[in-house]
Amino acid sequence: MRKTYTIGMLSFLLLLSLFIQPASSATNDFLLNGTILETNSSSTYIHVDEGVTQPVYSTEDAIIEELMVETTVDSDGTGEKDLVSIRVMRPNTEEGIQVPVIYEMSPYRAGLDWSVPFFDVDVELNPVPHPGNGRGRGPNAGPQNLGNLGNYYVPRGYAVVLGESIGSGAAMGCPTTGDYQEILGTKAVIDWLNGSARAFNEEGEEVYADWTTGNVGMIGASYNGTLPNGVATTGVEGLKTIVPIVAISNWYDYFRANGAVVAPGGYQGEDASILARFVATRDNADICAPFLEQMEEDEDRITGDYNAFWAERNYLPGVKNIEASVLLAHGLNDWNVKTKQFAQWWEALDEHDVNRKLWLHQGGHSAPGGGWQQEQHRWFDYWLYGLENGIMDEEMVNIQRENRTWVEQENWPHVDAKTTTLYLSGDDERSGAGTLSNAPVPNRPHDRQSLKDDPQTRANTLVAEPDSDHPNRLVYTTDVLQQDTHMSGTPEVSIRTSIDEPVANLTALLVEYDEYDAAKIITRGWMDPQNIHGEERSVSIVPGRDYTFEWDMQPHDYVFKEGNRIGVVLIASDYDYTIRPTGGTELSLLPTRSKLILPIVGGKEVFND
Repeated sequence: MRKTYTIGMLSFLLLLSLFIQPASSATNDFLLNGTILETNSSSTYIHVDEGVTQPVYSTEDAIIEELMVETTVDSDGTGEKDLVSIRVMRPNTEEGIQVPVIYEMSPYRAGLDWSVPFFDVDVELNPVPHPGNGRGRGPNAGPQNLGNLGNYYVPRGYAVVLGESIGSGAAMGCPTTGDYQEILGTKAVIDWLNGSARAFNEEGEEVYADWTTGNVGMIGASYNGTLPNGVATTGVEGLKTIVPIVAISNWYDYFRANGAVVAPGGYQGEDASILARFVATRDNADICAPFLEQMEEDEDRITGDYNAFWAERNYLPGVKNIEASVLLAHGLNDWNVKTKQFAQWWEALDEHDVNRKLWLHQGGHSAPGGGWQQEQHRWFDYWLYGLENGIMDEEMVNIQRENRTWVEQENWPHVDAKTTTLYLSGDDERSGAGTLSNAPVPNRPHDRQSLKDDPQTRANTLVAEPDSDHPNRLVYTTDVLQQDTHMSGTPEVSIRTSIDEPVANLTALLVEYDEYDAAKIITRGWMDPQNIHGEERSVSIVPGRDYTFEWDMQPHDYVFKEGNRIGVVLIASDYDYTIRPTGGTELSLLPTRSKLILPIVGGKEVFND
């Protein structure tokens, strides 16, 4: 409860508080002309105005230390524990003052080795023998320029720690693309901050973090945001919160989709082993060659199946161990770290009742705009300094709509989203075109439509002119929408089809067509038909036999405009994402045995108006 004082009393207490810290851990605050000076304990000092910490320290005399932290892993097999490199930037406080830490670990800090070749994707697919079963990046801070994080947070009473993960820069060990070794190497820094790991300066002298409260918040985007996800699943003591931005929750879903080998957007031919080679910037990186070669074998580009290699890089099962809160941000149009990464992470956090908030924006592989900086600032103030600023009383989800306005939402997907089935029907008058209806259609088992794989034509071309004849795609559209139609969640597709070869790619594209039939791809999804029984196991398929293939597309939150049409376009290979074999493979589809499943706010009634 805030006490009320006369102006004279308050002025005296405000001046006194500059020199005397309260003896207990309870918060004491003093109000004068809208400014609160708040000290949380006998060992911390902050200045708060309008509910957030304010700059009270200078970056010019900030204390900067370059240290090596001892980890618990030996990823390069030398028989010695790996060391990770960190830069500590902290306020030049009075003796005895302790500060919390904002921590970013990165494999990119020392740059990338761009000489590494990508895999060739213009190759044939690999059929399973029959019969039988198969099986983002930023610079270092300067001596007075502390970087974005340091320049902002150090003056406000935080230390900022920037690390180089195993195998990169000045760190030892080998990069392992997100497995337990890289996670434990990242975790070691938090252990040191809490007194349970060792760090050394350039002279080899042990250095202690007696200047910190031990409260740590991790932050980062892309790979730098993925490491906090992994570290949080260890339940490490001292980690109070993480802020993962456009981050990965399961590495399999970064390089694979339903058994298909797929690429992150813009990086065709990349894989886990390629990324590890990119970031192997340590001295004597050749020591890592055997481990990187083993990674290339274990990631299995032949079948694309989920295996032990990928299980080690899946953080979802570990959500049950998370003690930290999570402020999550993702771009709804991110085709590098695709939206499935945030959606499945959010679902797992919800299942285990983790304290959390979510920001979704209309950009791609980047942080949000709007009030995102203020949001993360308030978040750190709450979780690291304990400031009661009301952030946890607000709605959990902020979404930027297509017109760039922001709306708040109770949860994600939207609580009123309902599974809505749209049924496919062919149209004999339009070759390769058909309709989507929310009412079941009569089964016409002899009415088939076909497409031929054309791996060298991009999807944007294949979705154009939906009512025209095109041999390399099948198009199905709704009637003109009578109202704005809000999709929130994960679309799915189920098709009954035969393939004239033992292997192919399957791709579904969810498209919005405007009144002039101009096409906009909203989301897409892929499948290896040999993974009909799941991503863990490839099985042979018989050419010419009908199968029902079901797969998900990338999650989205999108409002289709009144007057437009929703379309699903089926193709085989997707030039920018899948392997690109020789073209000509034919798919023969039974439309009336196929369907599109959308999570629609309001459900099927939306299509009845």
